[in-house]
Amino acid sequence: MKRRTRLIGLLTVLFALPLQAQETVRLVTDRRLELTGFQDPRPYTPAYDLRNDFVMMYGIHESRIPALQSWVAQGYVPHLMTGIAWGDYQDFRDINDRDIMSLSQMMANGKERLHGPRVPYVVPSITFADYLAEKLKPMIDAGVLAIHLEEPEFWADTGFSPAFAREWQLYYHEPYVRADSSPDAQYKASRLKYYLYGRALRRVAEACKEYALQKYQRELRIYVPTHSLVNYTQWAIVSPQSSLIDSSVVDGCIAQIWTGTSRTANIYQGKVAERTFETAFLEYGVMQELVRGTNRRMWFLADPIEDNPRYDWDDYRVNYKATLIASLLQPHIWHYEICPWPSRIFLGRYPARSPDAKPIPPAYATTLCTVFNQLRDMNQPDVEWQDATHGVGVFLADSGMFQRAEPAYRLAAQDGSDPTTAERKDIQHFSAFYGLSLPLLKHGVPVQPVQLDNVARFPSYLRDYKVLVLSYEFIKPQTPAINQALAEWVAQGGVLLYVGADTDPFNTITDWWNTGKNRYETPAQHLFDVLGLGRKAAEGRYTFGKGHVFVQRKHPAYYSRSPEAADAYRAVIRQAAGTAGLPYREHSFLQLRRGPYVVAACLRESVSETPLELKGLFVDLYDPNLPVLDGVALPPGQQAWLLDLNRLDRDKAQPVASAGRFETWTLTDHGVEFVLSAPQGVRIVSRVRLPMRPTSILSADHGRIEYQWDPESQTVFFKSPTGVSRHQVKILW
Repeated sequence: MKRRTRLIGLLTVLFALPLQAQETVRLVTDRRLELTGFQDPRPYTPAYDLRNDFVMMYGIHESRIPALQSWVAQGYVPHLMTGIAWGDYQDFRDINDRDIMSLSQMMANGKERLHGPRVPYVVPSITFADYLAEKLKPMIDAGVLAIHLEEPEFWADTGFSPAFAREWQLYYHEPYVRADSSPDAQYKASRLKYYLYGRALRRVAEACKEYALQKYQRELRIYVPTHSLVNYTQWAIVSPQSSLIDSSVVDGCIAQIWTGTSRTANIYQGKVAERTFETAFLEYGVMQELVRGTNRRMWFLADPIEDNPRYDWDDYRVNYKATLIASLLQPHIWHYEICPWPSRIFLGRYPARSPDAKPIPPAYATTLCTVFNQLRDMNQPDVEWQDATHGVGVFLADSGMFQRAEPAYRLAAQDGSDPTTAERKDIQHFSAFYGLSLPLLKHGVPVQPVQLDNVARFPSYLRDYKVLVLSYEFIKPQTPAINQALAEWVAQGGVLLYVGADTDPFNTITDWWNTGKNRYETPAQHLFDVLGLGRKAAEGRYTFGKGHVFVQRKHPAYYSRSPEAADAYRAVIRQAAGTAGLPYREHSFLQLRRGPYVVAACLRESVSETPLELKGLFVDLYDPNLPVLDGVALPPGQQAWLLDLNRLDRDKAQPVASAGRFETWTLTDHGVEFVLSAPQGVRIVSRVRLPMRPTSILSADHGRIEYQWDPESQTVFFKSPTGVSRHQVKILW
């Protein structure tokens, strides 16, 4: 108990004071802003003391408390993370004294879905939620300020256990029906899974928040780290996703997107391949939608490694950069989980179990630390897409997760010769969504995945869009209010492209469009009726109010099957954009300005193989020497994160970039003094803008430091002495 008391006292000193206004000096930020963080179960370790803002201690055993205390002592804001679908919960017992295995998610063949030996993915009963809340209370006693309930996941191919059958009976007030017996049964099973994890999150969050407030007068925050809706749908997992917006006790999310999710293969122009950058762009894009229009917080995760340890550093480097740049191309988010498990980055050797396994290259460790620090500077309100068609969106809905298991596959077409139906591989690769998004993204259109469920939540949700693409062949509107809201948006001048041939077997499920007084065969028929097109609108172009509707009677997966199909889809989009008064441009690149930053990607499988030429006065943030460049050429398949020095005040001393955190920054009569800190063993490189050439750079402990002055950019580059993890620097001019 004394240990907890000391920790709570330290927390009070460090974090209970009012948060002052953010410093005006770039890269000098208050840790209480919680701009960046990481997760790890281990105690403080200098080798991966990344000098970010908060730590998520992983796990809820009381043995984690000293580890948490060790990070707090180093200035970190204390968070806690634990799985809500799986974890070390071997002491669980229900009212009949059954252990955690009694809650295993079960597949049709009777096998349990396991995360590890005797670690099942659980059916989250009320008893389990209450058990988890009790397990979390000692960590609240220890002073954590936020709890992250990670990965609420119910596999689509499960739902055959006694525990799930009980929940079916309670929810539907009818005998259990096997999920694989019909589209209606599968949809109902998935909708129940969706509800169960929403219920579990609410129950745990409410209990923990009440406990913290009553016992400590502390407002505990609850976050949900979750994969993207794109990934969960493709991987056939059901999770609450946008319904988290409806829960007042959920304060935000972490978008768990990384190489392992984004390298999942998809089909474009008939070719199955990994497209890490493009997939990540769409994943991060849809995750913005979980908080857009709310005061909730979203952190974007990227991981320099991934869960598969068999790749080498070159593979990890290329794919991490692709996901990092994809995340930076989403300008509405500026909080980041810089990595999970930093120990496996800075202490691991790869490829694992290989005689050629190597530790992280020193130069790359420097690059990563530079990136981690620079991510704290991304709250840049000045945002501009360069020569791009911005304002095009493709709808995705939570209900897409409800159609991802049998009988979906056995009812699919046997081949892809029919442009109006989906075949098995279309379902496997989620081609209905990628067929509507990749043809645009690959030609330089920054298409935005749009959360259909939000259309009825927020009255002005669609105001930033000129052209929206919709298909009910792989998603379903959960209420008729969605179709009403879409019609209102069109009437006000929007252009809607509907793609679908009404061939999806899940159109036959029992839902609002075919019950009560409604007698529609499909939800699309209801939409067309509301739009005044007639229930079975033919392919063509229509007007409604001030807006327009384009109808394409193809299955959306068709547009993934060949170059000709992709071209045909883009032609319709070009026509729709012209109707909306939106200039339509195609390029082999994406380029975004965020304040002084240029974020760019040159695309493969695009309109040309010409490199993207960027002109300016740049610092390459992904180069360990932070060089100043007057131009950058990006070949297809490469990305860049640059700081444009022409966008910084030329006469002001300020940090530009560093592998060390600028802990302090003090201007003097003849210079500037600051402290840099970095993980042990990482070489600190820094570039600083100065109003004039320095006369000297001094280290408090190591004397004079060699430096390189660049007169054109008025910046100085220097390296801190080898082996120094905390460095007090004085620059004189």
